[in-house]
Amino acid sequence: MKRLLLFSALLLPLVAAAQNPYVHCEDTCAHIHGIDLSHYQGEVFWEAVGDNTKMAYVYLKATEGGDWIDKRYESNIVLAHRHGLKVGSYHFYRPKTDQRLQLENFKVQCRPGEQDLVPMIDIESTGGLPTDEFCDSLFKFLELVEEAYKQKPLLYTFTNFYNRHLVGKIDDYKLMIAQYTDEEPVLADERDITMWQYTGKGGIAGVNGYIDKSRFMGQHGMREIRYRH
Repeated sequence: MKRLLLFSALLLPLVAAAQNPYVHCEDTCAHIHGIDLSHYQGEVFWEAVGDNTKMAYVYLKATEGGDWIDKRYESNIVLAHRHGLKVGSYHFYRPKTDQRLQLENFKVQCRPGEQDLVPMIDIESTGGLPTDEFCDSLFKFLELVEEAYKQKPLLYTFTNFYNRHLVGKIDDYKLMIAQYTDEEPVLADERDITMWQYTGKGGIAGVNGYIDKSRFMGQHGMREIRYRH
């Protein structure tokens, strides 16, 4: 009987989540959760986001390629800090664009004194390059980022993209893997994953429309991605 009661207690939150579309992953588990944002979300009501105690961090899009800057980055980072969130910044990598030009673009926006979390590099496209050429381009950029910020960046990519182009090539980096399924991601080489972006259609008070949500995997936690000043 005690085992049956315990099983029922564990099952109830999952049943509630299945029946209630407003119940999210962070409502039914003990993992550390966060979000990422860009200009696509439009105006964000940061007070409401900051009041959500289940969201511990936010990654903000800062730049893309050699000259593109997210128009909401400056206001987003100020307001996210003001309302108590731990903030990191990310750059969308363009493999065919000069690496130093991309680094300088990122550095102008991603200023060390404003960062709580290590920089994140968003890797989603080969730019049409063969895998070997793409990797050569990427690794040169990652070396420049590490030299500039004195620490390795967090790398973001999708399960399929990693399995096709990056298996065994970025073992020294922590990963945030995007996979929008109910099952936790498992990479082709079964390497450790630090964070999992589990939905691109999340909801949160303070943001109109969909939002990306992520969480730490297993025993991983915030200390691993803190910016070392």
